[in-house]
Amino acid sequence: MTTKVAKPPEHLTEATKAWWNLAVSDYALEAHHLRLLQLACEAWDRAQQARTVIDEQGLTYTNRFGDPVLRPEAAVERDARLAFARLVRELDLDVDHPGEARSRPPALRSNRRI
Repeated sequence: MTTKVAKPPEHLTEATKAWWNLAVSDYALEAHHLRLLQLACEAWDRAQQARTVIDEQGLTYTNRFGDPVLRPEAAVERDARLAFARLVRELDLDVDHPGEARSRPPALRSNRRI
């Protein structure tokens, strides 16, 4: 188990670094959890980058034939949102476990023994 508080990767946005810090302070994450957390943070930032382009340039553009075409950033945003949601679920950060200490490493429901 990780004993020192892991610092967020430098390439993340300030808001995402703050979320990273909240997650590592609320949960005792092992090294493999930190890798998943990094991927979740990167997916969030990527979705926000795509959202910024869509907000500035619109959801579609007109191709050389005059047809409206969905911007590639729409697919990037969709894929990044899905990746983020799946990674958060994989880490069990989206579920409140009544009666369980939040400092426990997240337990995957699929790996729990009954």
